[in-house]
Amino acid sequence: MASEQQDALEVPAISRSRHLLDDVLAEADIRINGDRPWDIQLHREEALDEIVARQTLGLGETYMRGDWDVPALDQFMTRVIEADLDRHMKTWRNVWRYLRSYCINLQSRNRAFEVGEHHYDLGNEFYAAMLDNRLTYSCGYWKDAQTLDEAQEAKLDLICRKLQLQPGMRLLDVGCGWGSLISYAAQKYQVECVGITISREQRAYASERYANLPIKVHLQDYRALNERFDRIASVGMFEHVGHKNHRDFMEVGKRCLKKDGILLLHTIGKAKPTNTDPWFEKYIFPNGEIPTAARITQAAQGVFISEDLHNFGPDYDKTLLAWHENFERNWPRFADRYGRKFSRMWRFYLLTSAATFRSRRLQLWQWMFTNNRSGGVERIC
Repeated sequence: MASEQQDALEVPAISRSRHLLDDVLAEADIRINGDRPWDIQLHREEALDEIVARQTLGLGETYMRGDWDVPALDQFMTRVIEADLDRHMKTWRNVWRYLRSYCINLQSRNRAFEVGEHHYDLGNEFYAAMLDNRLTYSCGYWKDAQTLDEAQEAKLDLICRKLQLQPGMRLLDVGCGWGSLISYAAQKYQVECVGITISREQRAYASERYANLPIKVHLQDYRALNERFDRIASVGMFEHVGHKNHRDFMEVGKRCLKKDGILLLHTIGKAKPTNTDPWFEKYIFPNGEIPTAARITQAAQGVFISEDLHNFGPDYDKTLLAWHENFERNWPRFADRYGRKFSRMWRFYLLTSAATFRSRRLQLWQWMFTNNRSGGVERIC
């Protein structure tokens, strides 16, 4: 938290009159200008009104501007989330967001590449400084791991074992990122791999780094797929599909998977349908939507058999903290390029996400689907 503490030292907390947020935050045992790691230090009094009026969007934007600081942002957000403080601040804006998600297909073909350009194309050097050595931008598997590299390799191997990969098979990775899974599968399991991504930077990186492997990476929307594969995986991509397109995703999988094939879906999930957080949608993942188990099950009904569901959501807390540590350690290399506001935005993204998984508001699921495969699949955790 060194950068966070440094920011707090640069701008002293202010004296002020009592505010509604004093009582709201007290429910989570948070004090404004208190002396504990999770207490916020206020630098601009007007920020309190903005937070009340604009909720999580106001909270994130006032933090990005430096209107307040907190030594342990993840602890602060964990307390806010677990106390369900947003119930105090419901506004008409949520009605519009709810209606919009049902009236508009926010993840249509025309919008498919927006998140790639906005988020994943920030720069391969930047992501290389934050992620593991294979640039795996999804939850690690920490069961027997001590480091980020170990956790990510364990996750990749877990996927390959669940898919029962054998030499000579063809594997499709829907949303292949920088090629971590397809490179690992090609190297360790001797399979031929095809990956698709909506990020030009990711495609360029994977194509160059793994040019010596039996790998092809395409810049392509998943709905355009029309090849057959022995196995299909999708790791950290389903969060961009949207509930209006869940059925289409499953039908594409059905079209592309051989009769005795296996599909593994690795995705963040939540308990019930809710609006996408407005701050995250605006600054991090435009058009993103976290699925529910009910919607995934409904989308797969009559298309696939659901063979297994594995939840290791708490591992995402550890993964995000490891990414944050790397980000803070390497930030001086990127400070001139991206600026202080980006630094605070990215810290808010990583540590708020860690708090959300720590509070168990979000989960990490690996689903296993088959085409009525004889004998099903072996359960591996």
